[in-house]
Amino acid sequence: MATTKATGGLQLELSSDLKMLQELAQDFTTKEIIPQAIPHDESSEWPRAIFAKALELGLVNINIPEAYGGVDGSVLEECIVTEAMAYGCSGIQTALMINQLAVLPILIAGTDAQKERYLTALMDEGSVFSYCMTEPDAGSDVAGIKSTAVRKGDKYILNGSKTWITGGPVASYFTVFAKTDPDARHRGMSCFIVERNWPGVNTSKPLEKMGQHAAQACQVFFENVEVPTANLLGNEGEGFMIGMKVFDKSRPPVAAAAAGVARRALEEAVQYAGERTAFGQPISAFQGVGFMLADMKIRAEVARDLAFKAAWEIDQHKRNTLSAAIAKAYCADAAMQNATDAVQVFGGNGYSKEYPVEKLMRDAKIYQIYEGTTQIQKQIILRELYKGK
Repeated sequence: MATTKATGGLQLELSSDLKMLQELAQDFTTKEIIPQAIPHDESSEWPRAIFAKALELGLVNINIPEAYGGVDGSVLEECIVTEAMAYGCSGIQTALMINQLAVLPILIAGTDAQKERYLTALMDEGSVFSYCMTEPDAGSDVAGIKSTAVRKGDKYILNGSKTWITGGPVASYFTVFAKTDPDARHRGMSCFIVERNWPGVNTSKPLEKMGQHAAQACQVFFENVEVPTANLLGNEGEGFMIGMKVFDKSRPPVAAAAAGVARRALEEAVQYAGERTAFGQPISAFQGVGFMLADMKIRAEVARDLAFKAAWEIDQHKRNTLSAAIAKAYCADAAMQNATDAVQVFGGNGYSKEYPVEKLMRDAKIYQIYEGTTQIQKQIILRELYKGK
C-alpha cells in the first residue's frame, strides 16, 4: 500500500525498498525484541541496549533528516517499523520510537539553528527526547493545560507539571507545551525545547501502569525554569497549531503499532486453537472459536491498511486528519478486541502469565487512550463529516 503510480494513485503493494525495510524490522524484532519482551515487562527496565542496536540499524530516529545524521524516513516507513516492532512487544516499541514523536514539533516549526543543535545532538548522543503535553488536569482537552511560560527579557520562566510522559525518566530533552497567554485558551499555547539538566527541571519515579512496562512514563515538574527565547518553537501562540500538526504525523505510526499487536494476538490464537483439542478435535474446528479467529483476521488486515493509508496520505502532502483519526480509532479497538479474544481462545491459560496473550491484553488497552482517546477520534471524524457543510 505504499508505492505510487504515475497518476499519483495508491497501490496495494509495498515497493521493494519498503519490503526490505519491513524484513529488516521483522528480523530485528525476532532476534532482539521478542526474547527480551518478558524480562522487560517484569523489570520495567528502559530498553537501552535494544535502543542502541536499533540506532545502529537506522530503526529509530527514523524521521530525522539526513542533514542532521538521520535517514529522513517517511511516516509510512515509521509505520512499517512500528507495526513490526509492536508485534514483538509494544512496550519496547513505544520506548524505541518515542523520539520520533518528541522531535515532530522541531521538524514542524523549528529553525535551522534549533534543528542543528538538538537533532544532531540526539543522533550523536543516542539520547531520549520526550513529548510533554498531558497534564494532571488536561488530557484530551489539550487547550486546558495550565503550565505557563512568562517572558522576562531574553528568557521565559516556565512553571507547571506534566504527567504520563513516556521516556521522561531517561530523557535528556523535552518538547514542552505551555501557556504564554493563559486567558487565550488554545491561542495562548506555545511550545519550547527544554533541557533536562536545567535548574528547576525534575521528574518523578516511573509511574506504575497496567501494560507497556518497558516504556517508562513519569511526571515532569518545571519550577521557575529559565528557557532561552531561542528555544521557543515558532511564534508565541502557535503551540496548539503545532500540536495538531503533530497528531497528523504521529497517529498513523501509533495506529500501526496497534495493528502489530492485533496481528500478534491473531497469530497466537490461531496457533493455540490449532493445537488445543477438545472432544477429540482442535478447538479451531468449533464454529464459536473459528468465527472468532476469522473476525480477528479481518481486524488485523483492515487495521494495517488503515494505518498505512493515513501515513501514505501525509507523505503525499495530503490532509490526513480524517484518515488518521479513522486509523487511530479502528486500530486501537482492533488491538484491544483481538487481545481480548485471544485470551478467550486460550481459556484459563490466557489468564496466566505463562502465556503471551495475557501481556498482549494489558499492553493493548493504552491504544484506546493515548494520542487521543477513541472517543476523541470519533469527535474528529464527526467534525470532518460536516466540515464545509
